[in-house]
Amino acid sequence: MTETASAAAIAPSRTVAVVGTGTMGQGIAQVALVAGHAVRLYDAVPGRAREAADALAGRLDRLVDKGRLDAAERDAALARLHPAAGLAELADAAFVVEAVLEQLPVKQELFAALEDVVGADCLLATNTSSLSVTAIAGKLRHPGRFVGLHFFNPAPLLPLVEVVSGFATDETAATRAYETAKAWGKTPVRCTDTPGFIVNRIARPFYAEAFAIHEERGADPATIDAVLRECGGFRMGPFELTDLIGQDVNEAVTRSVWESFFQSPKFTPSLAQRRLVESGLHGRKSGRGWYAYDAPGASSQEAARPAPHTAPPAEAPGAVTVVGDLGPARDLVAMMGEAGIAVKTVNEGGPYIELPGDGQLVPADGKTSVEFADVVYFDLALDYRGAARIALSAAEDTSERAVSEAVGLFQKLGKQVSVIGDVPGMIVARTVAMLVDFAADAVAKGVASPEDIDTAMRLGVNYPLGPVEWNRRLGQDWAYDLLSALHERCPTGRYAPSLALYRQAYAGDEETGS
Repeated sequence: MTETASAAAIAPSRTVAVVGTGTMGQGIAQVALVAGHAVRLYDAVPGRAREAADALAGRLDRLVDKGRLDAAERDAALARLHPAAGLAELADAAFVVEAVLEQLPVKQELFAALEDVVGADCLLATNTSSLSVTAIAGKLRHPGRFVGLHFFNPAPLLPLVEVVSGFATDETAATRAYETAKAWGKTPVRCTDTPGFIVNRIARPFYAEAFAIHEERGADPATIDAVLRECGGFRMGPFELTDLIGQDVNEAVTRSVWESFFQSPKFTPSLAQRRLVESGLHGRKSGRGWYAYDAPGASSQEAARPAPHTAPPAEAPGAVTVVGDLGPARDLVAMMGEAGIAVKTVNEGGPYIELPGDGQLVPADGKTSVEFADVVYFDLALDYRGAARIALSAAEDTSERAVSEAVGLFQKLGKQVSVIGDVPGMIVARTVAMLVDFAADAVAKGVASPEDIDTAMRLGVNYPLGPVEWNRRLGQDWAYDLLSALHERCPTGRYAPSLALYRQAYAGDEETGS
């Protein structure tokens, strides 16, 4: 008889063991404890498991103080918590989750030893964020019961759990892990064993494109962060976020994914970030990263950072002509009319906004201003009405009048304006196009479903939209066209659209008969 999904979750009456008692191990143990399991804690360092149990007691006390757990529940949970002096004490575990050093030989040796201790029905899981689940299980006699169960830190608070099937993982084991995570109050997503899994694979362009724009001297970190937050709708910019994560940690993940993909140009690490790491400037924890946290007047939680570039006030044009369909920016037509700017529309040609001085204001399309006479590009926004800031891009020889009229127009719409260098694809548009491409490629290669990818990116890294949903809103051709233009200008392979994105665009062309 096939095991039903509801029956697949490991019952609260069964014991869960957690091996490794650092921050992540304690967090996973807390999740299992609160879900009603007896939990055995083990650490190879003598006395560490007892220290972790004491720390967990303190965590539960704080939950009681905050009203999130009552005293009786805390006492019952602590009664189910058992530090273990040796692996043999984990023999009755129905589920073992490992959270030890991110070193393949260490994990392989641990699970080989566990296989000699636990029962045949015990589910084995690794919380690795960067190593191959398949490789960790490679030396096991029964790799079918082995899965990846990647929690995000802090495990008790963040809902996302990536359930990773290795090459030899049985479907019943993956389902059991998925349903158990769900029973623990988490939001699990399934994926295959690919470098970086879902989140760390697809999120790479969010950091990489920002760092590349900075290296190209297109804009400074504070401006790039502000544009991605205030125009793109991201909760944090990549420079401030990697300072929070730790430059050494973020760069190590990027390098691991790059090497795992055989040094594909799609995942090339940043030389500027490498120099930060080599200099010991790891972000908040070291006092300096992209920003300074040890400057006078700066706290450990707030950097004394420079302000983003913001253009001074400029006069708005009294009238413009909108040529063609502005696509994702079509709300601007109504917004300009509401702001008192006279708008004439021409259906054929474009898309661009013709300014009084004959300059053109063009949505970011992967091309550069230097290729045209008096073209000013404007960036993609998550929501043009709600955006607090818009980025403009112009070449050195773009006329001052065209830039001034473009700045004044967006200021008239209530936006702060950042003028950046002649950056193909700009900031938000370039980043979103790459995220869309990475997601489309992952779906096409069976890494995860479109729904799980969007869930993972919203919950794992707080994106305002999942990349699949963003692609749906922008249209099937949008990311493909922008990346194709970028690839022509930067023919390294980094921006070459994936076959999956090409197929989407081609299917869209066939549907419209174009």
